[in-house]
Amino acid sequence: MNAMTTAKLDSFFRSKLDIEGFLPADSSLNGLQVDNNGDEITKIAFAVDASLETLRRAAALKAGMVFVHHGLFWGQPLRLAGGHRERVKFLFDRNIALYAVHLPLDHHPSLGNNGALAELLGIEDPEPFGLYHGKKIGYKGKLKKPLTIDEAVIRITFMGRPPLGVYPFGKEESLTCAVISGGAAIEAFQAIDEGVDLYVTGESSHTIYHHAMEAGLNLIAGGHYSTEVWGVRRMMELCSSELNLETEFIDIPTGL
Repeated sequence: MNAMTTAKLDSFFRSKLDIEGFLPADSSLNGLQVDNNGDEITKIAFAVDASLETLRRAAALKAGMVFVHHGLFWGQPLRLAGGHRERVKFLFDRNIALYAVHLPLDHHPSLGNNGALAELLGIEDPEPFGLYHGKKIGYKGKLKKPLTIDEAVIRITFMGRPPLGVYPFGKEESLTCAVISGGAAIEAFQAIDEGVDLYVTGESSHTIYHHAMEAGLNLIAGGHYSTEVWGVRRMMELCSSELNLETEFIDIPTGL
């Protein structure tokens, strides 16, 4: 197995993901959030969230780095107190590095959450969709094969976990689709404006319910967690194949 420093891993991740391109749209401190003492890393654990439970499992796996979608720092100064202190202290005490990538991992056309969802659903020649702080982070397009809403659910389901909500407000078979993973319920308005048949996101919202129904928009709220496992898993596969590092996915579903 190979071994790499955090600096070399950072360079590799930046060569694959457009981390700089999402400043200042992304409040996440993307990149290396917590460094180690300089030891080379042979194993990386991948997870959606940098929770204490994630870090504990990573330590049990003897991972030298944890790569997550949701890190610890979000555009504001935080006191090292309470749970935040415990997470940072845990990393320091066990010499584990933390790497986080938010919107750049949502957006990437082949490695990201939205690129993966577009692929799973069979969106042909995906176009950028979903304006968020000046950046389009999702994808839309014509489906290679018309899909019923139940067929679409099956395609995006991870580990057999049911979606949060399924709203068949439109055509029996959708011909076009737009996707944004995670908490992008409000972007359903953009899907309505752009005339797509099916919108897939992570979370739902009371605000959009009647608008989607009146517009005839089929809507799937697949779960924030479940729609955002794809990016970290694809990065895991990339690190295994291109870097010859040991990798492991830590699955801690929230049901949300």
